[in-house]
Amino acid sequence: MRLRWLTWDVTDTLIRVRRSVGEQYCSAARSLGLQLEPESVERAFRLAYQSQHRRFPNYGLSQGLSSREWWQDVVRETFSLCGVRGEPALQPLAERLYWGFSGSSNWEVFPDAERALEQCGRLGLRMGVVSNFDQRLEQVLESCGLRRHFSFVVTSESAGAAKPDGRIFLEALRWSGLADPGLAAHVGDDYWNDYRAARQQGMQSYLLQRRGADWGVPPEHRLSSLEELPALLS
Repeated sequence: MRLRWLTWDVTDTLIRVRRSVGEQYCSAARSLGLQLEPESVERAFRLAYQSQHRRFPNYGLSQGLSSREWWQDVVRETFSLCGVRGEPALQPLAERLYWGFSGSSNWEVFPDAERALEQCGRLGLRMGVVSNFDQRLEQVLESCGLRRHFSFVVTSESAGAAKPDGRIFLEALRWSGLADPGLAAHVGDDYWNDYRAARQQGMQSYLLQRRGADWGVPPEHRLSSLEELPALLS
C-alpha cells in the first residue's frame, strides 16, 4: 500500500535544545545577578516539570490554565527549588524564558532532518506534524526553517490531547483528509508516544532510535538516522 502522508514528531526527532535547560535558565538568571549551577538548575527543572505535568497534564488546559501560564509556573518553581524566592524579577524572567524557547536561538535542527524532509517531499509525500508541544511550535518551526515542509501542525495544545492519546492522531488524520489511516505513517523517537500510539490508530510508523535502545521493533520499522527513511519509503 503506497503511503500518501507522513507525520512527524518534533522534539528529539527533528530538533533539540541547543544547550541544556539548566544552562539556558542560568544564562537568563545571570541578567538578574543570580549565580546558579547549571546542574542544580537542571535537576530542579526536571522536578518542577514532572510535578507540574502530574498535577496539570497537557498544560492544564482542561483545568483553566494556558500553556504560557503553565510554563511560567514551571520556571518559578524551578528557581524556588534552587532557593530563589520572592524575587520581583522572577515574573519577567519567566516571561523571557517562555519567549526564549520560541525560536532558533534555543533550538537546533538535527543534521539529518532537513535532507530527510526534502527527500520525503520529493517522493510525493505530503507531510504534517503531530507533537506534544504548545502554541509556540509554529514559531519554532518557522524560525528553524522547517515550517515550509508541513501542510499542518497539530500540537497537544491545539488538539486538546497529548500523545499517546489517540485523539491527537485522529486530528492529524482529519487534517490530511484520509479515510484510510493506513495511507499515513508517523515518525518519532518515542516507542509509546509515537511508534505504538500511531499504530493503534491504524497508521504505519517508524521508530527513530538515535541512542540505539531496543524495544523489539521490527528492523524494517527502525531508524538509527533520519537519512535511512527515504530509502525505506521508496
